[in-house]
Amino acid sequence: MIKFLDLHKINLPYQEAFHQKMQDVLDKGWFILGDEVNEFEKNFASFCQMDHCIGVANGLDAMVLVFRAHIELGNLKEGDEIIVPANTYIASILAILQSGLKPVFAEPNIDSYNLDPSKIEENVSPKTKGILVVHLYGQLANMDQIIDVAHKHNLLIVEDCAQAHGLNFRGNHTRCFSFYPGKNLGCLGDAGAVLTNDEQLATIVKTLRNYGSNEKYVNELIGYNSRLDEVQASFLNVKLPNLSAENSRRKAIATKYLNSVVNPKIVLPVVENIDNHVFHLFVIRTKNRNDLQQYLKENGIETLIHYPIPPHKQEAMKAFQHLSFPITEKIHNEVLSLPISPVLTDSEVDEIINTMNKY
Repeated sequence: MIKFLDLHKINLPYQEAFHQKMQDVLDKGWFILGDEVNEFEKNFASFCQMDHCIGVANGLDAMVLVFRAHIELGNLKEGDEIIVPANTYIASILAILQSGLKPVFAEPNIDSYNLDPSKIEENVSPKTKGILVVHLYGQLANMDQIIDVAHKHNLLIVEDCAQAHGLNFRGNHTRCFSFYPGKNLGCLGDAGAVLTNDEQLATIVKTLRNYGSNEKYVNELIGYNSRLDEVQASFLNVKLPNLSAENSRRKAIATKYLNSVVNPKIVLPVVENIDNHVFHLFVIRTKNRNDLQQYLKENGIETLIHYPIPPHKQEAMKAFQHLSFPITEKIHNEVLSLPISPVLTDSEVDEIINTMNKY
């Protein structure tokens, strides 16, 4: 079986360094907000060419802390509307709701799966104060047009970059990352980070992540317990130097898929510029998804669906279940993710392509 994602194989080259880092952390006896977190924050900020990196517990918390920081700064208030793509992973929606804000769903572009700027314009109201841009599957959203809409309506932009590690971003907006194990830059547990050039915002996020405190037992804000721990930070420090090379391997595999999968039953992703995609996922569409997935499984190829149920149809989202988003629903009914990772071999890629073409 060609695994969808072989995390053991991905992390195998790092095991010796992981063991050494773990021993270093044990020897220091400092497990929360220590040298490894400080080093990773510095390293990742430099890698992303941003001024500030704040390590947090996970990607969802990263978004929540950014929205709450903007509320503390007076840029947002509870009840404000945030436009968000309707076809994103539910974490994007949860972050808005958990911050006391209101998500307003907007349809994506059927080709890129990213937020359609014209749909943002249609959903702007007097209560709209921001846009949560999601670079879904690792492809850069249409930032030039999104930025134009945001400037026109004086809207805040926050970027959900949970699938976009190493992407060539546009502008200097605050970015939220997850380092869940399956990400392009993944640790061995949960972790996340906020990247920003706004020093005041960075200070508040840093305060909020630590119980609202900058000095032990002195609490300035109603905060959270959401800190990147030393062990996960140490693993990320080991893996970060190889991120660009691993993304290049993903792009090479994706290019081969794009050039070689030829089947009228299969819709390939539209990629206008390969440099604007880091291929966290390679997502195709087909009207016969269940049949294709079963066929691939029978031929030794594991696939996943990202995502089978759109957020507004989830049981947890009862307030939005009456809404209809035809493009989003079509995407969620048809998408299927093929294996793509830096450890996928050329022969495995060829086997996947040949099997797809015979379907």
